[in-house]
Amino acid sequence: MKRFTPHVTVATVVEDQGRFLLVEEHAEGRVVLNQPAGHLEADESLLQAALRETLEETGWEVELTGVTGIYLYTAPANGVTYQRVCFAARPLRHRPELPLDHGIIGPRWLTREELESRSSQWRSVLVARCIDDYLAGTPYPLELIREPA
Repeated sequence: MKRFTPHVTVATVVEDQGRFLLVEEHAEGRVVLNQPAGHLEADESLLQAALRETLEETGWEVELTGVTGIYLYTAPANGVTYQRVCFAARPLRHRPELPLDHGIIGPRWLTREELESRSSQWRSVLVARCIDDYLAGTPYPLELIREPA
């Protein structure tokens, strides 16, 4: 029996005055839009991973304010299943002097309507789903994520 091992990832929905912080990047041979997102690393908490990925991909320091949702997604391009823990966050400080991760074109602030008009560029359906879940109501408290004592 083949072992099923989903990849654990984090993402952040960062909203400021009706605009959302997205990442424009090269992936799978095209330019796509995604939340700041990435894989959990060894010896790192989910909260730490979300803060790190947001900074590395956008140059923005953020404060996590809640959990938007936990999602399972199987990418049609490669058949890999990802478990995404998506956080809500607010921007604190932009650090434009920091180098961004390889493949990142740069951060983009878009309204939900602007994002919809660029749906062909979404990295996955989770881009809109996470923002829509954020817009639908109050995120779950950060205490939902239990870290080792």
